[in-house]
Amino acid sequence: MTSAPAAAAERQHSPHDPVRVGHDELLGSVARHFRDRGIPAAEARTAAEALCYGDLAGFPSHGLTNLRRLYLPLLESGRCDPAARPLTVTDLGACAVVDHRRALGLWAAAASMDDAVARARRYGIGLVAVRGGTHFGCAGFHAARAAAEGLVGIVASNCGSQRLARPPLGTLPLLGTNPLSVAAPALDGHPFVLDMSTTAVPTGRVRLAAREERPVPEGWLEDADGTPVTDPAAFDRGEAHLRWLGGDPDNGAHKGFGLGLMVEVLSAALSGSGVGPAPEALSGDGTPHGRDDGVGFFLLAIDPGLLRPGGEFRDTVRSLFGTVADCPPRPGAGPVRYPGWHEAERATARRRDGVPLPRELHRELVELGLLSGDGDGEAGR
Repeated sequence: MTSAPAAAAERQHSPHDPVRVGHDELLGSVARHFRDRGIPAAEARTAAEALCYGDLAGFPSHGLTNLRRLYLPLLESGRCDPAARPLTVTDLGACAVVDHRRALGLWAAAASMDDAVARARRYGIGLVAVRGGTHFGCAGFHAARAAAEGLVGIVASNCGSQRLARPPLGTLPLLGTNPLSVAAPALDGHPFVLDMSTTAVPTGRVRLAAREERPVPEGWLEDADGTPVTDPAAFDRGEAHLRWLGGDPDNGAHKGFGLGLMVEVLSAALSGSGVGPAPEALSGDGTPHGRDDGVGFFLLAIDPGLLRPGGEFRDTVRSLFGTVADCPPRPGAGPVRYPGWHEAERATARRRDGVPLPRELHRELVELGLLSGDGDGEAGR
């Protein structure tokens, strides 16, 4: 038998070890927290799933760390209306424009993708352009809803009137991080899910690094002259700017910037949402500014079963992604995988073993009343 002192020693963990909490416990606690703030039960559950997806799949910058920092202030300030009901502005059958009237984006984007899927089942494609949105968490969560139904899903969102990144060679920030996601069925249990910001990284990853007091790699941030910055706190001090996906102007920054503009057209111009590159942006002082109000979403679902009946699409994507997974790796490297594979693996393991939360975040959730204070690093405790 293990002695009492030895057992106690085994239960001791480093202050830096994460606390593992059961996924169902997290979902239930977050859903109740949203319900307590006036969000109807079904929408609160969807919002909890969207928020917890970040920690479940390995995107902690878009997970529970944003509950106190982002979503609760949105609700408490009135910038987000917990009781908002969507209003369909235009409905053409296969496509629609919907005003979500400041609803919590975590559930509004999911509901809109479900709407797009239903339209695609009838017409082959379904497009829902959303105005009046708020921050929706991980774009991949919403795109993957289509893939789970055997469809292809495409999701994009601008940042409303928030301006964080400068054009290549420009001095004034005009665009947000403008995320883009594409999801599709692939190998069993491992859908293809590409989820990316059009800047080098989203602001959440920068702020998570600042919270953990660790430097960021060169290539994420730059100062006003384009010199790399590795202090993540410099971003919120207004001393650093996000770089575009692709690097500097000589090595591909125009690609990320072009994708960011594409997202602005699809998510904001189509839906009638707030636009980053508006004339008033030209009167700024060169620092990031504006709020992510009036966010626009673009959600597209495509039903391959109607376009290529008889299972042809399914067979093609299985062969396509199977070939990727079978590609021989470089010597000493891990296996070759496609976007979404590792996220699916993490989600499976964390549903089984518990979701790891940094101890500081765990304490924060305890203070909010979501979790008990006896977590010791074991799942569900």
